[in-house]
Amino acid sequence: MAEITDNTLTENLSHNHPLFLHSTNNSGAILISLQLTRSENYTIWSRAMRIAILGCNKMGFIEGTSKKESYRPNLIDLWERCNAIILLWIMNCVSKDLLSEIVYSSYACAVWRDLKKRFDKVNRSRIFQLHKAIATVNQGASSIASYYSKLCELWDEFDSLAPVPGCDCQTQEIM
Repeated sequence: MAEITDNTLTENLSHNHPLFLHSTNNSGAILISLQLTRSENYTIWSRAMRIAILGCNKMGFIEGTSKKESYRPNLIDLWERCNAIILLWIMNCVSKDLLSEIVYSSYACAVWRDLKKRFDKVNRSRIFQLHKAIATVNQGASSIASYYSKLCELWDEFDSLAPVPGCDCQTQEIM
């Protein structure tokens, strides 16, 4: 069996492989226009970042499922490059106040977990405010489309903060 060099192996990675880097996956990319500044905007920031990172096929780096030690030695440098790019994507989308706490981190997964631990606080007063806003929103002088968009935005945020409890029961097939 022929020996495969790092360059050959890297070039032959499928576009579905987590270590595949598309030309648009660069360190200067700003994935979303929203910057994380505080707990109040963490939910929407996190959701937007997750969608953008999922679109780049790099979720494993922030979820911790794409671990450096799970790759062969000839792919470690590529893993480190992908991890560094994801760290930079996160840095590009946080406020300058938070940047100093992230810049010395080595792993995107650790940064993601830390941000979640610090900012993903279910704020009961925010849930109450949303519930009140949903109950009292009115069309006023707004167009129907604008009114509907505002109502959907309030419901979406409410659902993300206070999701409906699921059912653990097993579904039965009806024949």
